[in-house]
Parts: sequence; C-alpha cells; structure tokens
Amino acid sequence: MSLRRATGDLGESLVASHLEGQGFQIVARNARVGRLELDVIATRGDLVVFCEVRARRSSAFLNPIETIDHAKVARVRRAAAQWLSLHPQGTRQIRFDAASVVFDREPPALDYYEAAF
Repeated sequence: MSLRRATGDLGESLVASHLEGQGFQIVARNARVGRLELDVIATRGDLVVFCEVRARRSSAFLNPIETIDHAKVARVRRAAAQWLSLHPQGTRQIRFDAASVVFDREPPALDYYEAAF
C-alpha cells in the first residue's frame, strides 16, 4: 500500500471515529458507485451524512480542505445521488460534510466542517 493511500485510510478512520463519537453510525467507507467514491457515509436518526475526507502528512503548503474544488463537489453530489438510488433511505435529511486531517503533529489535527457544500 502506498504512503498516500495509508495516509488517506488513517484520515478516514479518524473521521469515522469522530462521527461515531457524535452518535453517528458508519454505514460505509470508500463506497464505490461506478467510477465514483464516497469517503464516509454515516447516519444518525433521519440524517444521512456524506463526508469528503482530505488527509495530508503536512499542511505546510496548503490546508487539505482547500483541495476540494467545484468539480469534486459535483462528483460527490453525483455519487451520493447514485448511492441513495441504490440504497433507498426513505424520506431523510441529507448533509454534505468535509474533514481535514493533518499528521504533522500529535495528535493529528482534525478539522470537521458540517454542511460544507
């Protein structure tokens, strides 16, 4: 496994733990919908959260959250719509969150953004 993939997996694990601490149930991680991927899908009550996770070893050049551009937002929304069509949830609230994890300190810095897009 590449260092980049390992960093991403660890970041997603930290975000999943954060959401579980907030009372969410993790439904899926790295959910593939065709060629698209959703990092973390979680539910709490009637709320479904799709969270895009950005993890980096350092934030020296750029905060990882700044790498989420309009094209990425469109892909996440498209993937979420496809995932929901394959996994009917009934009438539910949907929220798109984002998280930034940086591993240049201990403990790693986790910034979580509800309703990011």
